[in-house]
Amino acid sequence: MKSVALNAFPRTLGRRAGSKSLRASGRVPAVIYGKLNPPQNLEIKLLDIRDVVHGAASENVLLNLTVEGDPKPKRLAIVQDIQHHVLSNQVLHIDLHEVAENEKVTLLVPVEGLGEAAGVKAGGTLEHVLFKLKVRALPKDLPENLVVDVSLLEIGQAIHIGDIKPPAGVEILGDKHISVLSVAAPISEAEEAAALEAATAPVGEVEMIKEKKEEGEEGEAAVEEKGGKPGEKAATKPGEKVALKPGEKAAAAKPGEKGAAKPGEKAAAAAPEKGEKKGGKPERKK
Repeated sequence: MKSVALNAFPRTLGRRAGSKSLRASGRVPAVIYGKLNPPQNLEIKLLDIRDVVHGAASENVLLNLTVEGDPKPKRLAIVQDIQHHVLSNQVLHIDLHEVAENEKVTLLVPVEGLGEAAGVKAGGTLEHVLFKLKVRALPKDLPENLVVDVSLLEIGQAIHIGDIKPPAGVEILGDKHISVLSVAAPISEAEEAAALEAATAPVGEVEMIKEKKEEGEEGEAAVEEKGGKPGEKAATKPGEKVALKPGEKAAAAKPGEKGAAKPGEKAAAAAPEKGEKKGGKPERKK
């Protein structure tokens, strides 16, 4: 990667208000950092940085930086990040990473496909799986981008990280089996229509279906709840008495039913069995 000459100045205005005033004067706030020197706030002319970025293949630019008043005449730096305004796309801030000439650096580099794939001519679609790859090299050997020939790709084939031959002095990092570019089979009109219909189909209401209980099931369950044995049916005839266990209270009868106690009357208590007192406990023999 060829270095581009750029002039910078120590920043005089700080904080948010200072950054606004700086941009209004036609300069952009920047910062330079790295292992060689402590971080330093800078300002760069907006027109200069525009020329540098627009003239490069990507925002990965190697700068031969000259800082006004700095004891070092030249400082080598890589444009690490450029922040843009969401609406106007105006440059808001620049991060510069200072590097040494003999120090290997790691950088994300754009990947571009060259040519028209044979599978695309047959009706397939070229899919760009990875748009950037991580590489490691000396600053002078760093590529601006990686160009990959896709003309021999057939339908169903792919180019993986391990298939890409890097430039001299450059190492491509990452899993060698990951796909970077591939050609997918064409989708028929019927498949496309079915996929569209499935995506736009309204969700139907879920119908709740309750199973009917078999005859006698409900009665047996009621008997079991009241302490009866499984298989016994609850009494359903009016006036039919149900034997109570010791200590168990009689269920209150509904008004109008036979056996219902009149107002002011007490329900007849069940007679105690032999050897039991009224409390329901067996009488001890003296």
